[in-house]
Amino acid sequence: MFLAHRPGAPARTVSTAADGAGAAWLDLLNPTPEEEVLAAEVTGLRIPTRSQLDEIESSSRLFMEGDAVYLSTPLVRKTPDDFFVSPVGFVLMHERLLTIRYTGFSAFDVVARQVAGQTTPLSANEAGILLLEAVVDRLADILEHLGQSLDGMSRDVFQSEQPGQAQAATLLRNMLRRVGRSGDLGSSVRDSLLGLERISIFLGENKRHDLSDRLQARLGTVERDIRSLNDFVSQTANKVQFLLDATLGFISIEQNNGMKILTVVSFIGVAPTLVAGIYGMNFHDIPELNWKYGYWYSLALMAATVVLPLLWFWRRGWLGKNQ
Repeated sequence: MFLAHRPGAPARTVSTAADGAGAAWLDLLNPTPEEEVLAAEVTGLRIPTRSQLDEIESSSRLFMEGDAVYLSTPLVRKTPDDFFVSPVGFVLMHERLLTIRYTGFSAFDVVARQVAGQTTPLSANEAGILLLEAVVDRLADILEHLGQSLDGMSRDVFQSEQPGQAQAATLLRNMLRRVGRSGDLGSSVRDSLLGLERISIFLGENKRHDLSDRLQARLGTVERDIRSLNDFVSQTANKVQFLLDATLGFISIEQNNGMKILTVVSFIGVAPTLVAGIYGMNFHDIPELNWKYGYWYSLALMAATVVLPLLWFWRRGWLGKNQ
């Protein structure tokens, strides 16, 4: 999809070069090869491919060709059930801004509505700053939701009422998955913030696209927001590591409880086996061999060797509810 955004008008699909004339912001959403050719015709520039936007070197993400500034960064898209990362490219020209993306981002939709409702002229630099502000706001929302999710996991891990052994095993397995996914999300947000920080610094220091004092101040605010979010991501990473260590610690405790039960079972089986082995030997000089109650005596002795250890383990709390 190839869209043209103009102030005071809804987005318009670009089908010909004339449709893109006068637009301050051109948006390529999951473009086809034909749309990429059309965008190159409208802008007169080379349109980067997805493989080029996926490059991780700074020299490939931030560079200039003529008067056009090429910028790219990975961005996180959060869905109700999952998240994924997709590259986004910006080509900043003096007259217009071109964005290339391969999935929908809510921040872009917010800016599109802002542009459509704006009555004053919109410059390419202002469109770029609007997008940076909206993307940073969206990442802040994702981090806020991540922080709330981690708080919920913390309550689940350290809840006062301990579930049964089977329920505890299921809970801990699920907790490991949730902590792992939260760690992945935090890492992806960090990558997005790093890319946006590089873009903001590059734009602020670029001399061919000098920003007005007002836009420079807004860009400075974006940079400060990014730094504060990076601090929050670091705090989140520490909490993820803490929850991971706590979950693994509880798993170790559950494993120790399982080994304790196995130890009890093994121990109480040793003495009866010993008694049965002794009285199963056909020695002529066994005192109880011709005794009328010898068989019942051996059964009672075996029962006592089972009950007495069980009572001893119970008094030590090994057989009670996990504390």
